[in-house]
Amino acid sequence: MNKKIVVFASGSGSNFQAILNAIDAGKLQAVVTGLVVSNPKAGAIQRASSKRIPVYIHDQKGFKSEVFATEHLIQNVSNFGADLIVLAGYLKKIPSKFIELYRNRILNIHPSLLPKYGGLGFYGIKVHEAVLANGEVESGCTIHLVTDEYDEGPILAQKKVAVYITDSPEDLAARVLQQEHELFPTIIQEYLYKK
Repeated sequence: MNKKIVVFASGSGSNFQAILNAIDAGKLQAVVTGLVVSNPKAGAIQRASSKRIPVYIHDQKGFKSEVFATEHLIQNVSNFGADLIVLAGYLKKIPSKFIELYRNRILNIHPSLLPKYGGLGFYGIKVHEAVLANGEVESGCTIHLVTDEYDEGPILAQKKVAVYITDSPEDLAARVLQQEHELFPTIIQEYLYKK
């Protein structure tokens, strides 16, 4: 019986697509039972629709309080029946109550070699701009467990890439993203079926 994963995304969903591709290729023994997005225009929604994966748009502005928003998120994700939550470019902070409920069952991917260039404000292209501005010779991606602090959970895996003096932030982002697409499905599989 394949394990169930719920993916959270905010953007185009390229890591989400890498997960779907790994499932189709038989490299990841899992089924995606739901997609949670923070942005109603996220490209990930179209990717989910093409696979008939249910989508929940979690827009906190629609709730009178954070408590109600969190309860609604918990209810919708519990309906999806997740063995594992996978944050694939999700740009909102996960509520503490949700983290407690899914303790050690939420994985995140981050586009730097944590603990460098992690935390509040470090996401997307901003990470790569900072790496280049500081003259780093290597960067990469990190997969970690989610805790109450941004990007501070236990690290499960990292993949390094060289940084070249000719790199633009976009060049570096593309190289790191390629590694993310290879690493994330592998680590999800290992984590789901760890002995």
